[in-house]
Amino acid sequence: MEEIEHKYIEVNGLKLHIAEIGSGSSPVVVFLHGFPEIWYSWRYQMLAVAKAGYRAIAPDFRGYGLSDQPTQPEKTTFLDLNNDLLALLDALNISKVFLVGKDFGSFVVSYFSILHKERVSGFIVMGVPFLPPKPLEFKQGLPEGFYISRFGVPGRAEADFGRLDAKTVVKNVYILFSRSELPIANEDQEIMDIVQPSTPLPPWFSEEDLTAYGALYENSGFRTALQVPYRSLHEQVNITDPTVHVPALFIKGERDYFLKFPGIEDYISSGVLKSLVPNLQIVNLPEGTHFVQEQLPNEVNQLVLEFLTKNSKLQ
Repeated sequence: MEEIEHKYIEVNGLKLHIAEIGSGSSPVVVFLHGFPEIWYSWRYQMLAVAKAGYRAIAPDFRGYGLSDQPTQPEKTTFLDLNNDLLALLDALNISKVFLVGKDFGSFVVSYFSILHKERVSGFIVMGVPFLPPKPLEFKQGLPEGFYISRFGVPGRAEADFGRLDAKTVVKNVYILFSRSELPIANEDQEIMDIVQPSTPLPPWFSEEDLTAYGALYENSGFRTALQVPYRSLHEQVNITDPTVHVPALFIKGERDYFLKFPGIEDYISSGVLKSLVPNLQIVNLPEGTHFVQEQLPNEVNQLVLEFLTKNSKLQ
């Protein structure tokens, strides 16, 4: 990863860490991570798009990784992340970008593509489809032990995570989220207890990867990460028209546990999603899990490059 450069850009009173590779004059692709991820989760895609002639940028969101913590992490919102992205593009003098989002990074892609349509050439999402900004009721009909419910209670996840070091927390969440079933704890159990200490990492996730993630979360902690996404899902944003007409791609792992969230499969297959993003292409990867970009980097890289080539003016 030596080719990837690292720098800090001041936006909205905070220094955001960004990883970057590629020529300054090339079409720009901005990669937005999820949880428990960081810029590093895009390592394979960044190298691939830069090699193809694009400029790749992957920030750590505020409060994540090497970026500054907001002064009040518990008040951070998705709109803050959207505003940080806008300020970052302005600071770098980038007028238009392709966005690639994963997990709650897809929420930021959705917000930005609606609120700043003129700045987006196209977008790719994975792990979570395009979702217009509105309060999300993911917990409906699920037991109290559902991880979204548990992480949403101030203090509970902090106590759960606090029994372990950051590296072990990341390991456990990667194991849980790479499965195809929803993470649900028993009444007398915490979320971290679902994973047995002897459970191995997914075969595509190395000890070296875990060490990289562990060090970054050791630095940032989990205060902001628990606020956004888990405690911001009821955020209200005044949107008059949630439709987005830019070219778009949803890379869908068929073994992704997120597909079992209430209402998600119907939202994707019923035509509602396509009505909001008319120029959306959906590609299914039968073995794909929630971390499809790390699990199947060659397949994902090919899809990303095909999308960029088709929808950019790069010769």
